[in-house]
Amino acid sequence: MSGLVDSLPDLFHGLGSIRTKRMFGGHGVYADDLFFAIVDDDVLYLKADEMSAPHFTERGLRRFEFVMDGKVMTMAYFQAPEEVLEDPDEALLWGRLALDAALRARQAKGKKKKA
Repeated sequence: MSGLVDSLPDLFHGLGSIRTKRMFGGHGVYADDLFFAIVDDDVLYLKADEMSAPHFTERGLRRFEFVMDGKVMTMAYFQAPEEVLEDPDEALLWGRLALDAALRARQAKGKKKKA
């Protein structure tokens, strides 16, 4: 694991039980059982949605992209601001934004299953 991945439980300790899971050449990051971040090539990306994405785009933070079958694919994750890795208060603030987006996605998925 990278130093960044190793540091995530301490960085996001106020968000719940933080664990990482190796996936697709990177790592998924979970708070309790909620997937809220990705680490790829030692870069942290946080979950976003329609409500939270403007916080990332206003800062010019890039979206997570990967190539599949020769096509560039994007996901609803944005690069974390640098201060997230340096300031525990910023880590909690941005981490909560990502968790809220992940929770809204889970709730929307649950509503679709009931319909």
